[in-house]
Amino acid sequence: MRLLLVDDEPAALERLSALLTQVSDVEVVGQARNGREAAEAVEALKPDLVLLDIQMPERSGLDVAAGLPLEERPEIVFVTAFELYAADAFEVEAADYLLKPVRFDRLRQAIERARRRRAMRAAAARAEDAAASPADEDPDGFWVQVRTGYVRVPLGEIDWIEAAKDYVLLHTATRSHIHRATMTALERKMPPAEMIRVHRSAFVRPAKVKEVKRLGKGLISLVLEDGVNVAVGPSYVNAVTERLALYQD
Repeated sequence: MRLLLVDDEPAALERLSALLTQVSDVEVVGQARNGREAAEAVEALKPDLVLLDIQMPERSGLDVAAGLPLEERPEIVFVTAFELYAADAFEVEAADYLLKPVRFDRLRQAIERARRRRAMRAAAARAEDAAASPADEDPDGFWVQVRTGYVRVPLGEIDWIEAAKDYVLLHTATRSHIHRATMTALERKMPPAEMIRVHRSAFVRPAKVKEVKRLGKGLISLVLEDGVNVAVGPSYVNAVTERLALYQD
């Protein structure tokens, strides 16, 4: 993974650089100190992943991410001292959202998630013309196309699902699978007792939720057992809190 680091604080850049020396298969290809430099560096260096601060001079990290061409954009992991931007971060399809001071385990997890998402997107592009699954109507699982044929992913093994353009990523405890399907079709298939839709681009298994974070303005995100943050869309908050037996102030 080729990484670009973006932060207006030299100490923050030094800390990230030091932590990244302990992560295998990554290369820091550049640094930027403000939003303008970040946008220019992304265009010039074509990184695979950008570790991006939010509050910066000239352009915010959110503005930089929103302005990147969707077809060519790198994966984005926001690194900030403020929780209040989490909902906005997931609206621009960030791979993860890290709070300063960054813990090494969360940084490594975020990089691995970005690596996985990038691989999944590449696989989706290669599979664009592939034949449809021969058993797409399986009510209790999915037949997912792989290089050697098809593998079955039981519904009961899926922790959460996220949309990726015309595909979805089926995340289990051991790996992620890419499958061609729409979120509308999934909503008809998902057993309400096991999976709930929490965003226009995400489903979550309630039993895998270990923490609910308040983001302000009535918004929340869900932290799953593996540490992944899943944003809850504004129109889904009431249904999700009711399902999790939560009561908002």
